[in-house]
Amino acid sequence: MAGAADSQLQTLPERDITPNFKNLHTREYAAHKKKSKTKDLELKGHADSVDQLCWDPKHAELLATASGDRTVRLWDARSGKCSQQVELSGENINITFKPDGTHIAVGNRDDELTIIDVRKFKPLHKRKFSYEVNEIAWNTTGELFFLTTGNGTVEVLSYPSLQVLHTLVAHTAGCYCIAIDPIGRYFAVGSADALVSLWDLSEMLCVRTFTKLEWPVRTISFNHDGQYIASASEDLFIDIADVQTGRTVHQISCRAAMNSVEWNPKYNLLAFAGDDKNKYMQDEGVFRVFGFETP
Repeated sequence: MAGAADSQLQTLPERDITPNFKNLHTREYAAHKKKSKTKDLELKGHADSVDQLCWDPKHAELLATASGDRTVRLWDARSGKCSQQVELSGENINITFKPDGTHIAVGNRDDELTIIDVRKFKPLHKRKFSYEVNEIAWNTTGELFFLTTGNGTVEVLSYPSLQVLHTLVAHTAGCYCIAIDPIGRYFAVGSADALVSLWDLSEMLCVRTFTKLEWPVRTISFNHDGQYIASASEDLFIDIADVQTGRTVHQISCRAAMNSVEWNPKYNLLAFAGDDKNKYMQDEGVFRVFGFETP
C-alpha cells in the first residue's frame, strides 16, 4: 500500500487542472483502533474517536490527528504509520498547522488552546478562554489567529500575542468551524444554522453563503488553490463546491456523520474522518482519503 500511495501522491496534478471528480476514488486507513482483546493481535493507535485531522503544509505526505484519547499524533500517509505523538491535558477536538509548519494549535473540550512545537513535538504554551471556543485557524501569513465561538462570532487575534483585533458577528447560531483560503483572499465559517459563509479577508465582510447541508456544519476546508471548498455535517455526504460560483461540483457519500474534512496542501486529495462504527457499535477509528485516480 505504501508504494502505491506514494506513487499516487507523486503523479496527481498539482495546479490549474480541473479534476474529473466522478473518476476519483477513496482509500481507507484503519490506523486509529483500540487495542484488540485477543492475545495474538494488537492494533496500536488512538483509543477514542478521531475528532479532527490536518495536513502538514510543508510535507504533503504527513498529517496530524487530534483525538478524544488526549493525544495528538503525526502520521505518514504513505505507510499509515505514526511517527510522533504527545499527550495533552484534555479531550482534543480541533487541530491546525501554522502555515510555515512550525507550530500546531490544538483545542480541547475545556476551551483550552495548546500550541505545539512541531520539531520537538512538545507543548510551547497553553491558554484557556472564558467562552466556548470551537475551531481555530491561522491566516496564510501566520500573523492572524481565528477562533469560532458558540456565540455566533469569529474572534480575530494577533499572533503570537493572541490579542483580540476584531469580533465578527458571523451567524445567528454558534460558529463551529473555520477554513482559510490558501491564496489568502477568503475565509469560510460553518455554523449550527447549517450554512457556510464566505468572507473577504481584507475587508472582513461576508460575500457568499453555501446552503447544501441540512444539519449543523461540523467541518470545512479549501483545496490547495482555493478553487473548491468541502463541507460536511451529519448529512451522509461531503459537499464539494466551487468557491467563485457557489455551485456543487461533487458529493462524496458517507456512512456516518463527519468530524473532519481536510484537503491536502499540494494535491486534490481530501482526507476525512467521522463517527464510523463497527458491527459492535464501537468507534472504528479510521480515516479515508478521496481523490486517487485508481481504486
